[in-house]
Amino acid sequence: MTRARNCPLCEADGGELVWMGDRARVILVEHDRFPGFCRVVWNDHVAELTDLDEHDMAWLMRLVARVERIVREVMTPDKVNLAAFGNMVPHLHWHIIPRYRWDSHFPEAIWAAPQRTADTARVAELADRLPALRAALSALDSAD
Repeated sequence: MTRARNCPLCEADGGELVWMGDRARVILVEHDRFPGFCRVVWNDHVAELTDLDEHDMAWLMRLVARVERIVREVMTPDKVNLAAFGNMVPHLHWHIIPRYRWDSHFPEAIWAAPQRTADTARVAELADRLPALRAALSALDSAD
């Protein structure tokens, strides 16, 4: 596996590891503010999607879509945000973020300024779904 020094996604899982395959892993992040926020992280250190060959690129996008589908089924968001920035951490990874019209940042990105105070009761209700999300994500297969 190709690793880069000082890359946080090469040196650690990057959150709560819920699934690991030969090529990628799925982690849960932001439990307290955005329950259900997942990242799909390519295991080898590459910066861009186009660093992958066509087969791996297609496989990764299928995995991202499967994770999105599971997040939608379990977390029932109003919208799902998909993002692949890598500006701060140039290691290929996708954010899968369930969004709700009532969440603290909606309709802005979760990295923008909050639009309202967090609804702690609703966030806690979402956090109650995390065991089901963990179970569904851990059951992912790595079939091509």
